[in-house]
Amino acid sequence: MHAMQYEITLPADYDLGIIRKRVADKGHLLDAHPGLGLKAYLVRERGRDGSPVNQYAPFYLWRTVEGMNSFLWGPGFRGLSADFGRPSVRHWLGAGLAHGAVPDAPATSTSTSTSTVTVATPATTATRHTVRLPESDDPAEAVERAIAEFPTHPALHTAAVAVDPSRWELVRFALWRGPAPDDVPGIRYQVLHLSCPELDRLPGGRHW
Repeated sequence: MHAMQYEITLPADYDLGIIRKRVADKGHLLDAHPGLGLKAYLVRERGRDGSPVNQYAPFYLWRTVEGMNSFLWGPGFRGLSADFGRPSVRHWLGAGLAHGAVPDAPATSTSTSTSTVTVATPATTATRHTVRLPESDDPAEAVERAIAEFPTHPALHTAAVAVDPSRWELVRFALWRGPAPDDVPGIRYQVLHLSCPELDRLPGGRHW
């Protein structure tokens, strides 16, 4: 598993409706992308959840390197770069994953005279917390601790731990159904769309 994110910081008076429409029009294009565990189309809105900026910041969990490469060298990333300029792409090696207790549980159900229709609960918010590992820390122990501390909140959709060994930076990423719990640290995002074609093929637990 590989984690990846790029951040496009937008002007303070930028109309985020432009990003929302972009995601509404194009988000489905990765719903079946080979090798993609998930892509969370994330935004931060200035003045909301403590954000000082407007930002479009998609986060990816890749199941295969081939899938990641086909996106980065393909038309999707080219189009984004043409519209916003080519962003720096942050990359972490996946260390562990936790699926929510019931990933595809229905949120509600409505009954008609002939049938019952279930409506799945989507992930609507996300958190990302990054920390530098001091030289005095054993990185293997730090990763083990982070995996052992995976949240068990009933609103959890997916959580991942990954590491950038070039900077010894550890990232904890989580998707939530509804508002993220107050005691979860890190940057908070809104989820505009979630593509997860191969999320069920990413194993839970540690990845080594």
